[in-house]
Amino acid sequence: MSQAAMKPEGITGVPLLDLKAQYALLRDDIETAILEVCASQNFIMGPKVIQLEESVAEYSQTAFGIGVSSGTDALLVALMALDVGPGDEVITTPFTFFATGGVIARLGARPVFCDIDPDTYNLDATAVSGFIRAECRTENGKLINNMTDGHIKVLMPVHLFGQTADMEALMAIARENNLKVIEDAAQAIGAAEPDGRRAGSIGDIGCLSFFPSKNLGAFGDGGMCVTQDEEVAEKLRVLRVHGGKPKYYHGLIGGNFRLDAIQAAILQVKLRHLDDWTTGRQANAASYDCLLAPIADRIKVPVVRDGARHIFNQYTIRTNNRDGLLDHLKSSGIGTEIYYPVPLHLQKCFDYLGYSAGDFPESEAAAESVLSIPIYPELGEEQRQYVADHILGILG
Repeated sequence: MSQAAMKPEGITGVPLLDLKAQYALLRDDIETAILEVCASQNFIMGPKVIQLEESVAEYSQTAFGIGVSSGTDALLVALMALDVGPGDEVITTPFTFFATGGVIARLGARPVFCDIDPDTYNLDATAVSGFIRAECRTENGKLINNMTDGHIKVLMPVHLFGQTADMEALMAIARENNLKVIEDAAQAIGAAEPDGRRAGSIGDIGCLSFFPSKNLGAFGDGGMCVTQDEEVAEKLRVLRVHGGKPKYYHGLIGGNFRLDAIQAAILQVKLRHLDDWTTGRQANAASYDCLLAPIADRIKVPVVRDGARHIFNQYTIRTNNRDGLLDHLKSSGIGTEIYYPVPLHLQKCFDYLGYSAGDFPESEAAAESVLSIPIYPELGEEQRQYVADHILGILG
């Protein structure tokens, strides 16, 4: 295929994400919402935050929403609400954004990694159950890591790229071993299991991120914890304001994890459009699936679990020639990103955990071969064709 044939007329490149296109459609409503907050001069917490908490909780099929300052802080305060600290351990995936493991370590607890399913890139329930059988024991109702004598208290699956992990299998493991479950749903608001249960509604606490690049993105940092448990919800509310209730009386040591009212107002506007954006992402994913079908033997497109609702926070392909493809797409003006180039067990800061290369082969293989390409809902047909033609041009 010639270079000229790979350039639909008028297309010179495609960004990985185009937030300006989204903003252009919502400008008037967003600016009105911001001005309402400015007029009220109520910038921290308040009615706008409460309204968003109620809306996101309902959208996520949960009873309570607790707005916080970021997705990372949502994970951190969720662990704090479950009293995770020194001597405790949390089972999670090494193939994820750093915050998943980082918040565990920040509390003095120990991340314990298990490998991923190579099709979905999510925590593999078989790997988790295998680790527990081979490496753990039960004492007084607690799951104990034989190597460290640490108490494994929490299971933290990540719903990566917009698709839920196999929560039916993981929840069964959690119940059998008396584990609490925190769902890292930072990339998965609105994603759902085959039975219809939405991300964040299944475990004890679900954690959402409103980072600008997320499907529901703020104009800065923001996040939320969602839960079905009223006592947990109240503890989260107290922890996010330095553990004070009433104000200036502190029964707990918390932090400053509050959500700004301007971010809440913007997110409330955007939430009304989220399902339409998800439909657009799903349509773009289906289009890519067809466009890339001719090279199915050289590239792996996303695998959607039967009956699941994948919201495509990312459209992540996989190829043995990842680095060559990345360089070619970059030179053609096409935005890409590697999520994630180094699994957590191989990060320098986690050397003390004692893991080595080869310990989690599926995670390591994914890190060497995955590449995410543009999938945002405003992506046009010619843009998708441009991206696909350049992939076909080098791999085909």
